[in-house]
Parts: sequence; structure tokens; C-alpha cells
Amino acid sequence: MTDRPDPLVWLPFDPDELGDPPTGLRYEVVDPVDGDVPDSIGDVRFYVPPYRLGPEVTEVLPRMTSLEVVQTLTAGVDNVRLHLPDGVTLCSGRGIHDASTAELAVTLTLASLRGVPEAVRGQQRHAWAAGWRTSLADRRVLVVGYGAIGRAIEARLSPFEVEVVRVARTARDGRDGGPDVHGFDELPVLVPEVDVVVLVVPLTDETRGLVDAGFLARMRPGALLVNVARGPVVVTDDLVAALVERRVTAALDVTDPEPLPADHPLWDAPGLLLTPHVGGMTSAMWPRAHRLVRDQLHRYAAGERLHNELTGAY
Repeated sequence: MTDRPDPLVWLPFDPDELGDPPTGLRYEVVDPVDGDVPDSIGDVRFYVPPYRLGPEVTEVLPRMTSLEVVQTLTAGVDNVRLHLPDGVTLCSGRGIHDASTAELAVTLTLASLRGVPEAVRGQQRHAWAAGWRTSLADRRVLVVGYGAIGRAIEARLSPFEVEVVRVARTARDGRDGGPDVHGFDELPVLVPEVDVVVLVVPLTDETRGLVDAGFLARMRPGALLVNVARGPVVVTDDLVAALVERRVTAALDVTDPEPLPADHPLWDAPGLLLTPHVGGMTSAMWPRAHRLVRDQLHRYAAGERLHNELTGAY
């Protein structure tokens, strides 16, 4: 009788980075984006794709005939879920990017309200152009997507003396000791009452195109839209029109399409601050990623339930 080999794990980083990887597993460092796809692909049972999920990643998934678990390093899984073979458990990177993304959401909000982009352009021209700006203090901020990152954003907003209005797919009252959370169905009433809208929802059929011409028309004149979720949550053409008409301002870490073509009109839209999808790309990411993957592998080796398992309802 031949002993069955230890389960094979593909990682995008050296397993030594995990500190204490579980025994009883085999490890290979593989990044399909680099074009390196070993012959062992049919033996992979636990797969951690690289942080940047390109088409090379989704193309290899059907070839993983022994695959049991995919653990992403991203909070969003929209690039993976449609390509996942039947019967494979999908786990998100929830918790890895909470701090980094929340920091950027607050940074984009403050920079936009206080006119930092204009100040930088003035510095480049050697122009001293002072003026009154809107403070974050005393504003009402609508956080659309009150999950782990939404809660992290609120925690960082609280010292700025703002009122946070929370929205999630399902409404929750505060009787269980948590805060009141409104449902998506209340957005038409809530949007006209706030000064800043922060988007941090996953990309699903329900959220795709959530911010369209009607949504933007309901925003207060001059209100700020901040998107640290996914580009397709916003209808780009509708946002460009609203910016050109100077009805709203915006700060985006994500766009649709992405990367944004050099000749796209969004680049030159007034009242826009743009960063190139860097919400999770900070020094805080990798220690959290290594901790999550290490914990997941220990659970997998022990036959325990994994964290962040997703179902068709996410």
C-alpha cells in the first residue's frame, strides 16, 4: 500500500514568511502571473493566489482537479468566484485590508474636502492661493457597506467629530448592543441628507451600478463621493457627467474600466481626486495576510472550519 502524499499548498510567497506553517502539508511558491505553472497543478488542494488577481489566475483554476480551498488575499472575490470549480471552498481576505483601506478612505475624504490636490498644483506653479474649504468636522458621512472595513472607517472618522450613517444590505437595529444600520432600500432617503458618501461594498449583482445618474442626482450639491470598493459600483459615464456639471465632487481609488486608459475623460473631470487602486497596498497588509493564511492552513490541516468562508449569498 502506497502512502498518500501530504496535501499540496500553492503560495505566492515563501512559506517561511508564515512563521509557523503547519506540518503535514507540502508547499510550493507559484505565481501564474509570472507564467510559471508547474506540472503539480493537478495536485494542488489549497491555493493562495497572488494579491493582484489577473486573468492568469482564473485561467489555472479549472486545471486544479484536486482543489479544495481557495484563499484570496483580497477582501473582494468578484474576480475569482465566477471561475471557481464546483465544490471548492472560497475564503476571502477579510481582515487583511481593514486598516489600510480605512486609512485611505479617510485620507481621500480629508484631502478632497480641504483642497489638498489644488494646494499641490499651486505648489507646482509657485502660486499662493488661500481660500475657505469645507471641514470634515460637523459633516454627515454615509458609509455604504458596513462590514469589517466599514467599521474600521467609522472608527477612524469618529475623532473628527462627524455623524456617521451606516448602510448594509440588511438593516439592523441597535437592540443587540451594536449601532443602528440602515438597509440598501433606504438609500434614496438617506443620500440627500449627507455630505459625504463612502462606498465600501463588495461587487455583486446588487451593487453593480448602484451609483448611477439617479443616485448622483439625489446627492447634495457639492457633496463628496468616495469609492474604495470596486469601480463598477459606480456608473462611470454618469459620474463624469455629474462632475463636469460640478454637481458633486469625488475621490476614487477604483475605476471602471481599470486601469483607466490615458485618454479617458475621467482624468480631467473637475472636482476629482484619483488614486490607482492602492487601498490595500501598504506596510500593514503583509503581516495581516501572513497571519490569516497561517491560521487558515492550521485549521485546514486540523480539519477545522475555515474563517471567511463565502456562500452564494455574499
